[in-house]
Amino acid sequence: MIPADPKAVVIGASAGALEALTSILPTLSKDFRLPIMIVVHIPPDKRSVLAELFRAKSSVEVIEVEDKEPIRPGTAYFAPPDYHLLIEDQETLGLTNEEPVLFSRPSIDVLFESAADVYGAGAVAVLLTGANHDGAKGASAIARVGGHVIIQDPRSAFASAMPEAGLASCPDATVLSLDGISEYLRRIG
Repeated sequence: MIPADPKAVVIGASAGALEALTSILPTLSKDFRLPIMIVVHIPPDKRSVLAELFRAKSSVEVIEVEDKEPIRPGTAYFAPPDYHLLIEDQETLGLTNEEPVLFSRPSIDVLFESAADVYGAGAVAVLLTGANHDGAKGASAIARVGGHVIIQDPRSAFASAMPEAGLASCPDATVLSLDGISEYLRRIG
């Protein structure tokens, strides 16, 4: 199912994220029109190189978010380590260091719930591989407001706990392989 009027893509991943995102982000063309906000669980004491790595591989612009970052089309935004990433309004991203959610900061749930609040039915959530349940609650929030939820097929995930939890909370979600997710995003963006 293709959303009628997609506004933004939010992606969450944990264990196995690098491989999963490598199957998706580099396949998007420089003409991709939607903003993409991404949370990957990274230890708080580690510097993230995800933005640098994907900037070198991808046609879309890729940056690590700073607080009050303006939202631009065709840009992939990575949450920095130890900060929750949230969508403040249709023009601005924010960072917060509130308590971890499910032991995670950044939290996928925080990002997804803010996407549900700001974009409603225009939110497209992609929940990828991971070893905990972060993202399930946020995916459910997006589904409740009429947004579209895509979940990586747990059988193809490096760690199946996260996609399985997403499916338990959103049984009507679309389940796709990584190639299927990539193709889906190219069609909507």
